[in-house]
Amino acid sequence: MSMNRRDFLLTAGALSLGRPALARTSAARPRVIVVGAGFGGASCARFLKEWEPQVEVTLIEPRPQFISCPMSNTVIAGMNRLEDITLPYDYLKRRVDHFVADRVTDIDVGKRTVTTAQGLSLAYDRLVLSPGVELMFDKVEGYDATAQETVKHAMQAGPEQTGVLRRQLEDMPDGGVFVIAIPMAPFRCPPAPYERISLVAQYLKRHKPRSKVIVLDANGDLVSKKALFTTAWKKYYGYGTDDSLIEYRPDNRVIGLDVAEMEVRTEFDEAHGDVINLIPPMGAGALTARIGARTGDNGMWCPVDFLSFESLEAPNVHILGDAMLANLSKAAALANTSGKLCAWALGEIFAGRQPDPEPVLSSTCYSLGSDQAAFNVATVFRYNPKSKLLEVQEGSNGVSDHESAEELKYLRGWAHNIWIDTLALPRDYPFTNRF
Repeated sequence: MSMNRRDFLLTAGALSLGRPALARTSAARPRVIVVGAGFGGASCARFLKEWEPQVEVTLIEPRPQFISCPMSNTVIAGMNRLEDITLPYDYLKRRVDHFVADRVTDIDVGKRTVTTAQGLSLAYDRLVLSPGVELMFDKVEGYDATAQETVKHAMQAGPEQTGVLRRQLEDMPDGGVFVIAIPMAPFRCPPAPYERISLVAQYLKRHKPRSKVIVLDANGDLVSKKALFTTAWKKYYGYGTDDSLIEYRPDNRVIGLDVAEMEVRTEFDEAHGDVINLIPPMGAGALTARIGARTGDNGMWCPVDFLSFESLEAPNVHILGDAMLANLSKAAALANTSGKLCAWALGEIFAGRQPDPEPVLSSTCYSLGSDQAAFNVATVFRYNPKSKLLEVQEGSNGVSDHESAEELKYLRGWAHNIWIDTLALPRDYPFTNRF
């Protein structure tokens, strides 16, 4: 079941009933290139083509399959397999004009061309970048290419990250130490490291009960769902007692790594681990820096016009998802929604109209504190023309009062629905994940 433009904006509360359609102002067929088939880029490409069939949509993505970051912590903890969160691009390929299995190496904003690793040169009228994040390994002394072979971040799901960290956890001796280091916010999916702590602790409790998790958090406290996570830690893992499986150390920014000694060094402390899960600082994907779009927050993120998600630095380039400079969480649901809104805005631009002056985005994010129950945060944002920002709407920032088995069912449904929506999967797609 697909969603048309009208249905989408009625759902978002951003379309006036009865507005007449206007004729196209140009007979030329607009060309849009979308780089990156994650939650933002795939959603934009899919719905742009669905809503505006006359637009020529090219989607460029080097990965042969989609591997979901949401739910990837369940793979690390042994609750799912990697194949359970690996999904095909086959259905999405049928929705766009061209699906290019390649990597973009250069962008000429002046000439409006994109160059790929295989030597293709593609022209565009509008370019959409959904590049995700760049992991700033150089911000941690010793986190070089050799160290990266052993020490994983697992914030980009796949066999070389999620799969390796899972095997390392399995191979860790009972009585061993799992060290996880969290960078200063903002970073991709704020609750993800805290969910990972929870599920790793659950695995250790069942299979290696003499082990522990040491958390080195560069932030002064948990930056997402604090009360819900700490309640789960107390309930399941003895947090706050002498027998806690989890040792949480705030204000501990990792500055150095010695992979030979399996040691991380912070500004005040050091920790040895049998397994080290070191998440480095992040910034907008490297392509955005190459075109001068990554200028916000000390050159880390990309400022955009939230009416169309067009870069404030690079004309005719629209930037989605985690790469944006915004007060939005860097979450899958917001990337998916912003992709649709960008698709709508492009349709308006090509029709010679202005994009919706007060767009609305919504986001729901589920997390696990164990395999028994889940909890969520849901938020609605609306564009404020005065501040030119997407602002949380009063009364819309809902957080679960407590974890529940019912919300665990909702989490599964949420995952299936966003995968279907993003990748144009059929409603009866045979998902295999248990969690």
